[in-house]
Amino acid sequence: MQKITKQQARQFVLAKQGLIGAHRFTGKQGAYEYVRQAGCIQFDPVDVCGKNAELTLQSRVKGFKKTMLRELLYEDRLLVDYADKELSIWPVEDWPYFSSYRERSRGLGATFEGLEELKERALAYIHENGPVCSDTLPIEGEIFWHSSMHWSGNWHKKSQAARSVLEQLYTDGELIIHHKNGSRKYYDLAEKYLPASVLNAKNPCKDDDEFMSWRVLRRIGAIGLLWDKNSTAFLGIDLNAEKRKNILSVLTDEGKICPIEVEGFKPLFYYRSEDDQLMQEVIEGAADLKPRMSFIAPLDPLMWDKALILALWDYRYAWEIYTPAAKRKYGYYTLPILFGERFVGRIEAVPDRKSHILQVKGLWWEPDFRVTKKAEAGLERTLREFAKFNECKSVESI
Repeated sequence: MQKITKQQARQFVLAKQGLIGAHRFTGKQGAYEYVRQAGCIQFDPVDVCGKNAELTLQSRVKGFKKTMLRELLYEDRLLVDYADKELSIWPVEDWPYFSSYRERSRGLGATFEGLEELKERALAYIHENGPVCSDTLPIEGEIFWHSSMHWSGNWHKKSQAARSVLEQLYTDGELIIHHKNGSRKYYDLAEKYLPASVLNAKNPCKDDDEFMSWRVLRRIGAIGLLWDKNSTAFLGIDLNAEKRKNILSVLTDEGKICPIEVEGFKPLFYYRSEDDQLMQEVIEGAADLKPRMSFIAPLDPLMWDKALILALWDYRYAWEIYTPAAKRKYGYYTLPILFGERFVGRIEAVPDRKSHILQVKGLWWEPDFRVTKKAEAGLERTLREFAKFNECKSVESI
């Protein structure tokens, strides 16, 4: 079995992620290619300096604009909003794999008295009138409802009937998100936008175990390199230590992943077999590792396992958006700063949408990082690009 250094592990992850060396992803096609590589990127509605999914793409897709993601989702229909690692965005081609998820949702929905009738009314109205949101669907009242968008939930809540019915039909796969207006979701019939070849495709997984293995394989590909350890990168997968070890063993036997030792670590690490050429280039010193600077999204796939980030990079990051202001160490919405092979600090940069000025509210370099002229130039360039991404004309520190 091959053994690599911690530095080589970092290099491999960043090269796989497209965050070091020449840009591997460019424009709208590049954004689509990255989402296909990652499997899914997390959606979060908070928009301080771009939503999480947009921030994830801007850090590694050259020339990325927010409109590109909207087009891929709601015009090209190559991507879809749906559950995976929490609420996510993933390629439409993966729709058949989530057949069992939709079946489970329909089964849960059938246990609620009166819900089927409301679903029929909602579908008839949408078929006649087109896209709706919870405020425009003429179904009134409240119901006690189970949110099947949560894989392991068994709780009930009192909710607006129209919203509950729409979310149920969405999780059932009858509806998809037609578009969003801010955080407001508008739904329409899935059959109008997704090809029949996708909607009617058989589930490629013969059972739940195979589906779980597919999801684990996809998460390994999203990070690049994952350890045989309890990991938040597997969030949303009902995975205990025994199941994880069994799946990793099966995937290894099937030739889909490769085990590797990382110097100084007891658990084995795994990467997808299709990335073996990249691993060998890193080991041989032939990989493109030209430094770039990027601001990383709080829920970026790179940051899914913060314990792994701490172990490999010695960088501790906490998203402080839900931390009371008095207890924050840094800012409300700080982004990790990646420069070359290491995390060098964090930044809070917020666009003033009236003046079109990107305001740098906070900049914190790591204590052991020496700020060179090259780093300063990299920061200036990255801020300029970040300002453009946020439709700002200039940058100022406040």
